Amino acid sequence: MDFLPIFADVKNRLCLVVGGGEVAKRKAGVLLEAGAKVRVVAPDIAAELRNDVRVMPILARFEAVHLDDVMLVIAATNDRQVNQQVSELARARHILVNVVDDPELCSFIMPAILDRSPLMVAFSSGGASPVLTRMMRGKLETVIPQNYSRLAAFAERFREAVKIKVTNPAKRRIFWENALEGVVAEKVLTGDEPSAEAMLQKMLENEDNIQRGEVYLVGAGPGDPDLLTFRALRLMQKADVVVYDNLVAKAIVDMTRRDAERIFVGKKRADHTLRQEEINELLVRLAKEGKRVLRLKGGDPFIFGRGGEEIETLAAENIPFQVVPGITAASGVASYAGIPLTHRDYAQSCLFVTGHLKDGTMNLDWDALARPKQTVVVYMGLHGLETLCVELVKHGMPDSTPIAIVQQGTTQNQRVITGTLATLPAIAEREQPQAPTLIIVGGVVELREKLAWFHPQNT
Repeated sequence: MDFLPIFADVKNRLCLVVGGGEVAKRKAGVLLEAGAKVRVVAPDIAAELRNDVRVMPILARFEAVHLDDVMLVIAATNDRQVNQQVSELARARHILVNVVDDPELCSFIMPAILDRSPLMVAFSSGGASPVLTRMMRGKLETVIPQNYSRLAAFAERFREAVKIKVTNPAKRRIFWENALEGVVAEKVLTGDEPSAEAMLQKMLENEDNIQRGEVYLVGAGPGDPDLLTFRALRLMQKADVVVYDNLVAKAIVDMTRRDAERIFVGKKRADHTLRQEEINELLVRLAKEGKRVLRLKGGDPFIFGRGGEEIETLAAENIPFQVVPGITAASGVASYAGIPLTHRDYAQSCLFVTGHLKDGTMNLDWDALARPKQTVVVYMGLHGLETLCVELVKHGMPDSTPIAIVQQGTTQNQRVITGTLATLPAIAEREQPQAPTLIIVGGVVELREKLAWFHPQNT
């Protein structure tokens, strides 16, 4: 560890900034936000900084006397000789010193800051790569939303009450883990603090109320992890158990909490590790054991994902649950394939249908699907492709209508096979696309050649 990461209390303490330009203004601003008294010394100080009533400007060259009564100093001039002088004099007085962009002259460094006050996160590469540091901060921005400041303030408000009521330190830690990773936290984060407060008070009244299970029904999107929502990522890191099926990309499963139990429930065509009823019962059982259960589903849980069936069971058993929508395959896969689902010149409507076969036929409203000027998106229809093409032509759709099969859309294994209703079955027989696939029918498929933008490395 090159530096000791600490947080300094500078409230009402005098801090010195040497320099009067843009960088000095930025550093002074950070100190002011932390409640410091700020003295700025430079022969020329920017007007905005000089006129800030919170700043004590001194129009002069830096001298040792300017370090009097100072807690820490930041040198932000473009003159290395001055910066070195500041560093040497500060170190001689055992005053913490930072010289911007010159780690050798620093006794402390200014990290990139993620401010969720009272929660603060700091990033540093020890001066090795400030750009990488800012990138890492950006990544964590997605994991710690702005409303976490509300959660931290809520915890601070109840800290003493919990300390008095739960005297055992180990039990108190478990209490806060349950509160800050469970339903109480979710209520605070969604703005329902009265409910959160009532739940916390109930937990304090009876320790048996501390542990309570919940199910998160989360849409994992079509495959690319970058398409996950912020909320999905947060819940993926909270869950004690992950229940997932075949349509969830491995890269996404790997983003769940490392120590969470993972349960695969299958859901390939004609090869279900667990029947849907058994999955429903599993979710109930795990939640009743007091666990936070992540039900991770490909695409969106409410679009051919049987999410409604699962939460019906949860509701009947009085299990708390949340539903997080995901980007459904139709919109995500079509976008990555360069096929807009609607277009003024080709389609004014779009239909989503499931291609599951029943008794050897596809139970679809063929007359509705064969109407002109619309796009038809077929989920799980690869096995019935020939039936699909024949029935659409039989019900009035021209056999020259463009159609596409998109294999494993949005991933590095994406592959797009195009043809017409007359030709695609034979092309697919030759090309042998691999599930999961999505089928898109309509004039918009013609636009792919012009609009395709995603070119995975594996193709």
